Amino acid sequence: MRYAVLGTGVVGRTIAGKLASLGQEVVIGTRDPQATLARTEPDGYGNPPYSRWQAEHRQVRLESFADAAAHGEVVVNTTAGLSSLQALESAGAAHLAGKVVIDIANPLDFSQGMPPLLDPVNTDSLGERIQRSFPDAKVVKTLNTMNAQIMVDPARVPGAHTVFVSGDDPDAKEAVTALLVSFGWPAGGIIDLGDITTARGVEMLLPLWLRLYGVFGHADFNFHIQGA
Repeated sequence: MRYAVLGTGVVGRTIAGKLASLGQEVVIGTRDPQATLARTEPDGYGNPPYSRWQAEHRQVRLESFADAAAHGEVVVNTTAGLSSLQALESAGAAHLAGKVVIDIANPLDFSQGMPPLLDPVNTDSLGERIQRSFPDAKVVKTLNTMNAQIMVDPARVPGAHTVFVSGDDPDAKEAVTALLVSFGWPAGGIIDLGDITTARGVEMLLPLWLRLYGVFGHADFNFHIQGA
């Protein structure tokens, strides 16, 4: 399977690295590949520049958003939530049509400092906005409620915990569920919440997640729904 991971931050790198380790063909999409590779300073979160990660993952190619999306049979959105629609527009509606688009992003607005706000919230969600903007894509929201390392290594958190799936297309959700199982998620820990409007709930978990992170001082935790 060919995957296009849009976004070169820690989530995009982590997802791309896991997919490559599973033998999948992976490309990463960015706005300007040359500019991305030219950066030599850590990002705003202290992560090493992308070029260092790329040197350790030479099997993963770096392409423009459009070229990556055109190549991928499945597209994974890991871009910053407030710029996700713009990034997907750069990828091109024609390159998303008919494909599963896995949305991992959160619409966090840092314009007023910490903690961030959500935009949209309550009556809409980023997942829904992506689906409305690209009606021919099959958008599935998942993995946005945890640290990137836990996304691909759920055993990092001891005991049972939960990952959610939201989307309108049953076959797309089934395909994403199979991918989650390949990442190590037990089927009993994967909860299908329903259609894409249920992405509102999982996106609204992020303010709570950030406050728990502040309490624990680390990100090795996740939500667990009793009985799941």
